[in-house]
Amino acid sequence: MKRLFVIAGMVAAFTLAVASVGASGGVNFGGTWTLDKTKSQGMSPRMENAESVNCVITQDDKTISMEWKVAGGQPPAGGGGGGMGRGPSGPQVFNLDGKEVTSEGGGQMGGTNTMKATWSTDGKTLELSSVRTGSFNGNEFKATQVDKLSMSEDGKVLTVNRHNESPRGTTDSTLVFKKQ
Repeated sequence: MKRLFVIAGMVAAFTLAVASVGASGGVNFGGTWTLDKTKSQGMSPRMENAESVNCVITQDDKTISMEWKVAGGQPPAGGGGGGMGRGPSGPQVFNLDGKEVTSEGGGQMGGTNTMKATWSTDGKTLELSSVRTGSFNGNEFKATQVDKLSMSEDGKVLTVNRHNESPRGTTDSTLVFKKQ
C-alpha cells in the first residue's frame, strides 16, 4: 500500500512538472539568430538574395517577440516582408499563455491579425500561428503563417519549420539559424 502511494505521488509530480514546463514556456529562444542559407530549404526569394537575415527574439515568462532584419535582397512584387514577420512596423509579439490575440492591421491593407502561441507538451517546441485578413485593391484576402520553433540541445541552432498559405499559394520551408 505504501508503495502505491509513492508511485501515485511520483506520477502526480511528473504530471505537474510537464504541465508547468508547457505553461512557463520551456525553452527560451531569446537571442540574435543568423540564417544559415546552406542548411535552410524553401527560402523566399528575398531571403535567398539577401546579404544577411537575422531574427532577434526577446522572450520572458509572458511573451515572445520576433523581429526580422534583412540586409540587401529585394522584397517580393507588391512589397511586404515575404512572410518574415511584421517588417518595418516592428516586431511580432505573441502571448505565451496560449490565448489568441487579435490586432488591427495598419497600412494600405488594414484588416486584422490574429496570433497564437502554443507549446508542445514537452516544452521543447513552440508553434506560432498568425492569421491575417484584410482587403488589398478591393480584394479580400487571408494569409496564414505557422512557425514551429525548436532548438538544438546545445542552444546554438534554432530551426523554424514554416508553413504559409495565402492567395499566392502554399509554401513550406525549413529555416536554420545559428546563434550570434
